[in-house]
Amino acid sequence: MLQFQTTIHIHTESYGMHNISAIVQDAVSKSGITVGICTIFIRHTSASLVIQENADNSVCEDLKSFMNQLAPQCDKYQHTDEGPDDMPSHIRSAVTRTSECIPVCGGKLALGRWQGVFVWEHRGMSHKREMILHIVGE
Repeated sequence: MLQFQTTIHIHTESYGMHNISAIVQDAVSKSGITVGICTIFIRHTSASLVIQENADNSVCEDLKSFMNQLAPQCDKYQHTDEGPDDMPSHIRSAVTRTSECIPVCGGKLALGRWQGVFVWEHRGMSHKREMILHIVGE
């Protein structure tokens, strides 16, 4: 069994979804693993990972709208150390995911036809986000 681990960084522009599928696939290709599993972990509490539709951008826009209703930016929160979007970003991260596991088949991520891997930036300003990829297999 082989193992490969790497860290990837992306720079998010603002609140929204950022497709990282190609970056993750590049790491899988470099690993040399053709059959296995790729685990992605984001090292932040105000951003998350989601596997979502990558063909129609309106899906991401609708999800952002839903999340804004679920955890609005307002003055009802106690935790405001980093600004008014700080606590809503933690709530949004808590109801999404900080990691994803994707099968690797034939040296490629076994995502569905319309699926992509996204970093969901929950803060209003740009941030440098770090993810650890761990790929295990043969």
